[in-house]
Amino acid sequence: MKEGSVVANIANDLSLDVKTLNKRKMRLDIIANKRYLDVKKETGELYIVEKIDREILCPTKSSASCYLKLEVILENPVRIFNIEVEIMDINDNAPQFRRNVIHLDISESTPKGERFSLSNAVDPDVGSNTVKTYHLSESQHFGIEVQTGRDGSKFAELILKETLNREEHAVHNLMLNAIDGGKPARSGTAKIIVQVLDTNDNSPLFDKSIYSVKIMENAPIGSLVIDLNATDLDEGSNSDLSYSYSLYTPEKTQQTFNLNPSTGEITVKGMLNYEDFRIYDMEVIAADRGVNSLSGQCTIKIQIEDMNDNHPEISIKSFQSPVSENIDVDTVIAVLSVSDKDSGNNGVVDLRIPNNMPFKLRQSPDSLYKLVVSEPLDREKVPEYDITFTVTDRGSPPLSDNETMTLHLLDVNDNAPHFPQSFYTIRVMENNAPGALLSSLSAFDPDLHENQYLVYFILEKEIANTSMSMLFSINPENGNLYALKTFDYEMEKDFLFHIEARDSGSPPLSSNVTVHIIIVDQNDNAPVIVSPWRAHGSVVEEKIPRSTDKGSLVAKVIALDVDSVHNSRVTYQFLQVTDASLFSLDQYNGEIRTMRMFSYKDSRHQRLVVVAKDNGEPALSATVTIKLSTVETAVKAYSDMTEVPLEYDIFSDLNLYLVIGLGSVSFLLLITILVTIVLKCQKVKPSKAAPPCRNSVISERNSTIADSTLVSNDAYWYSLFLAETRKGKLVVRQPMPKGSRYIVSSIPRSTGMSETSGSAPSTLQVKHICYFNSNAMMKT
Repeated sequence: MKEGSVVANIANDLSLDVKTLNKRKMRLDIIANKRYLDVKKETGELYIVEKIDREILCPTKSSASCYLKLEVILENPVRIFNIEVEIMDINDNAPQFRRNVIHLDISESTPKGERFSLSNAVDPDVGSNTVKTYHLSESQHFGIEVQTGRDGSKFAELILKETLNREEHAVHNLMLNAIDGGKPARSGTAKIIVQVLDTNDNSPLFDKSIYSVKIMENAPIGSLVIDLNATDLDEGSNSDLSYSYSLYTPEKTQQTFNLNPSTGEITVKGMLNYEDFRIYDMEVIAADRGVNSLSGQCTIKIQIEDMNDNHPEISIKSFQSPVSENIDVDTVIAVLSVSDKDSGNNGVVDLRIPNNMPFKLRQSPDSLYKLVVSEPLDREKVPEYDITFTVTDRGSPPLSDNETMTLHLLDVNDNAPHFPQSFYTIRVMENNAPGALLSSLSAFDPDLHENQYLVYFILEKEIANTSMSMLFSINPENGNLYALKTFDYEMEKDFLFHIEARDSGSPPLSSNVTVHIIIVDQNDNAPVIVSPWRAHGSVVEEKIPRSTDKGSLVAKVIALDVDSVHNSRVTYQFLQVTDASLFSLDQYNGEIRTMRMFSYKDSRHQRLVVVAKDNGEPALSATVTIKLSTVETAVKAYSDMTEVPLEYDIFSDLNLYLVIGLGSVSFLLLITILVTIVLKCQKVKPSKAAPPCRNSVISERNSTIADSTLVSNDAYWYSLFLAETRKGKLVVRQPMPKGSRYIVSSIPRSTGMSETSGSAPSTLQVKHICYFNSNAMMKT
């Protein structure tokens, strides 16, 4: 359009009052361009200030549209209007060839149908105004064929319709017209000069006219793409070939690939990247070196195959750490996204985490991954998790990347204190010092901080109105258990109570343990001799018949020890003995027996010192001294208080009578009868005063004393009965009162009376009884 031509009326289009345009200072601002247009303030018309050339304004042909952007600015009030003016193309440019004269050398032997590349024409107009077709001047031998490139551009190939004959026509002058599609159409002309060459009448031929080659991206520089093989049937220099790119091969292709002119090998010259460029097209010409060079050409399509050369990437959108160990299952911990620049399977990625973790991944529809809790967490087992996210593509070989995040767990008070044992048995030696450490009862709490701080205390329990806290104390911080008093095994043998450990969490958790205190006995009590009984410091005096047989029981020593079984095991042994060959002592039951019969050489007075020793460490002991006096055997009493002489063997000392002689037998018999009569008479007369009470052991031949019933520790009750001798055996007369232990002391030794049990009518009166009650106090 010419200068001054009106394009539009802005005031009408924007509904503005024309009268106010001057007052509002209407102006036009052209963005990033020359001032091609302006506006008339009086009428609001948009008009041309300078002639517009679309090819200068929009030099690229990437888009068929061309816009001129304007801004209309008004004041009072300020308003800005954006205006786009589309510049419509007109056919104002004729097609032009790159070279006005095209020289072609064609051998006369070139077969018909051979094609020759021609320089294409260029038209800066767009759309239908660009080059649409080509026309060749009338020729018998040549014609053209119009081809369309990938970008839509048109180019012509010269075709030999008839074989040439240099002798008939050495040079062919042709005119090639390029015509655009505008109305009216415009055209450009180039002159083609075809020089007919002689002799070399065979052109090179490729194996294929079109080659398709695939090569991996990132192929190293120098890698072979294809080895072109063209052949020429001529000989000599006419068959030597050289390879070159045709004029239609883009510069980008020539910069990326190298063509060896001698061998036809095409190698990689620049870096190949599938993500930048995927297909390369090129035309290669093979020309011989004859005087009249012949050529052949082929089309090569190089397709770049994607290589798995881009590692997948992980992007952390959200991550929550630390979290409480009691977090709910299915809670979202992190949100991630993954990507891969490759294509196909190389760009398909998979995200995973280790299988041995209490988490799982969930993929959302928006290609995001959520990390959620799949199992309950426990800080005491695993305090933190190093979660490794691994993303892997499906290429071959696959590429992967990983990202590690550390998830820390916050502690909650979910573990009660734990004692190593549920039951503690503590042995305490009696006579311990007050305040002595008995044991350390430490519990363990796997929680952290205040949740693991423990306090120990004794659960109150009263035994015999005595609280456990009066007997024991525990350190509340470390669980050390102390005794508050001295214990006596003979009074207290064990204690059973509970100790509780409580943490400082909220709410607090606790557990308790049972404690069994066992008082261990010490050998702190010496044996006490209870039989034969004697006053403290006194000596036991006993009388036995001199005619006692070998093995007869003389006395039995019984000692008691109130310590425990081990310490109370008493053994007996002689400490002193007048004649060691006369008496034996059983070390376990304390029985003293004769080892032989008395002889006239033996002393009538024997002194035995017996020691009773316990089994403690160190051992404690007690001693008793027994003085034994031997007496001659006396007559035995008859029943019913009748004075009947007892049956005595007057020849019991046969050896003695044999020494004295037969002459003294009558004298001794008389003396024996008189003594027996005197004793009987004394027994009938009442006694004025009771003899002193004493312990005695009354022995008779072949008789034994039931010592275990007389002196047992638990005061076993038994009855004592008086008896007489009938034909050498004891007959029971009358039971004594029950409830005490008795020892007869006032029966004459000559009667041969002994203690036993039974029942029979009483025929003999007891003058004096010495007995002991259950408290071991002597009563008369």
